[in-house]
Amino acid sequence: MRRYAAQTYVSVEKSRAEIESLVMRRGARSFHSGWADGQAAVGFVLCDRILKFKLPLPSRDEKEFTHTPGRKKRRDDRSIQVAWEQACRSRWRALLLAIKAKLEAVDAGISVFDDEFLAFIVDPSTGETIGDSIKSQIELTYQALPADRKPIALLTGPTN
Repeated sequence: MRRYAAQTYVSVEKSRAEIESLVMRRGARSFHSGWADGQAAVGFVLCDRILKFKLPLPSRDEKEFTHTPGRKKRRDDRSIQVAWEQACRSRWRALLLAIKAKLEAVDAGISVFDDEFLAFIVDPSTGETIGDSIKSQIELTYQALPADRKPIALLTGPTN
């Protein structure tokens, strides 16, 4: 599968700054970004909601960086670093695109703010995003469905 912005030269720092600028223009009251344990994050307060986007970063040890795509030969340390940095730049561009698309959908009246950003809204009582807090509940609900109520059956409707 092709990765969005797979050949971008735009730095991680510039993409992060573009996200900050984008949300500031839309009225964000604060903006934070950082990284730890193989994950970057940006957070901001917009429309009286605390939002947090987590961005999983690849490990430099993944085979896609340590070996060439064609012959699977081991790359030298510099080539590994270059390939890894490219993947990080690509992910940051994708995050910018996702946030921009959500804001555009709201601006165009396709969606409303809370619906568009629901999974990324932070519950102030727990510090967790709504998406993180509900994922396990959704999985359990789907696992408990009887065969005739599996997702495909719900899409097709009654078979009478």
